[in-house]
Amino acid sequence: MSADATTLAPLVLSDRINAMQESQTIAMAKKARALAAEGVDVISLSFGEPDFQTPQYIKDAAKQALDEGYTFYTPVPGYPELRQAICDKLLRDNQLSYKPENIVVSTGAKQALANAVLALINPGDEVLVLAPYWVSYEEMVKLAEGTTVQLMGSLGNDFKVTAEELEAAITPRTKLIMYSSPCNPTGSVFSRKELAAFAEVVARHPQVYVLADEIYEYINFTGEHASLAQFDAVKDRVITVNGFSKGYAMTGWRIGYLAARKEIAAACEKLQSQITSATCSITQRAALAALQGGRSSADEMVEAYRRRRDMVLELVKDIPGFRTPTPSGAFYIFPDVTGYFGKTTPTGEVISSAADLALYMLNDAHVAAVDGGAFGAPNCMRFSTAAADEKLREAFIRIKNSLAKLQ
Repeated sequence: MSADATTLAPLVLSDRINAMQESQTIAMAKKARALAAEGVDVISLSFGEPDFQTPQYIKDAAKQALDEGYTFYTPVPGYPELRQAICDKLLRDNQLSYKPENIVVSTGAKQALANAVLALINPGDEVLVLAPYWVSYEEMVKLAEGTTVQLMGSLGNDFKVTAEELEAAITPRTKLIMYSSPCNPTGSVFSRKELAAFAEVVARHPQVYVLADEIYEYINFTGEHASLAQFDAVKDRVITVNGFSKGYAMTGWRIGYLAARKEIAAACEKLQSQITSATCSITQRAALAALQGGRSSADEMVEAYRRRRDMVLELVKDIPGFRTPTPSGAFYIFPDVTGYFGKTTPTGEVISSAADLALYMLNDAHVAAVDGGAFGAPNCMRFSTAAADEKLREAFIRIKNSLAKLQ
């Protein structure tokens, strides 16, 4: 060993990072990209990302912002005019009355969710996560040293938890309830009647707060979007999270927001000030233009998503072993695939889980999807329908042919 060589001490990472799991959607996307880099024609249905371009008027607003010199730090919770525009949107679309002091703009809805969890949860607090759930919810609770309690909705009820099930799951240690509607990964949508029943339950438990993830609000096929914060008895204990990534095809812009009572918003602003400060100034100006431009571009995308959903549901009818509820929103299908458990691949491997099936389909059909274990539903798989029609047709033809090889 040379004289100037050094010996590194063993690396000891923090317990919190060791306890966390990598996002399974990102992990599957990595595997798909690795195969594609080898020249394999992979169709990826793993990512929850619109395949549409950001509308031109939003891009133009970003260019204008650069020309007008919006290149400096902004207030941590966002430009006042953007927060006011968010208030206007919440009143117009959701009948929710807020002031700019109730709004915190963050680097994506994911950061808004994490801010709320970290601001509310102490070690040992229970967080009821309505399952199936988005992959990052449980990891956020781990980071806050809370305890996740999964509450699974039944396949027969489109994976939706009932108010009675919610009531039975609440304990004196329950601090927070987390859910999304429209739901990622199932596409299920809670109706106003269902949320009214939830509000009655939450009202009876004054120590319980609710984190309502509404990022897929505009991608809704039911004709109505209801928000839990619309019910006065619980409004001050509901944190509503939304953003621009899905409805405005702005995933790469990284901007989201939350609306909450003043004290919770201030706590989230305090936390964000020490981690990222404000989100990008140019992105904020683009988001302001998005809100001022209305939702006509979102409505056009929704019609494409509806058509693709219907097309995919027709295709999966020909795949035995898939039990697939009809999603009412978002851009996923989430079939139960237990009909394939116990089957054997042509090379002799036994399919014992949805994770096995996802890996088999990636290697044999060259279609990437995410196993349901990442969403708290290990009997299911998530397929994104946010892809071109011809890609979706080809993907499900490949899947049907690949699954037919299993014995």
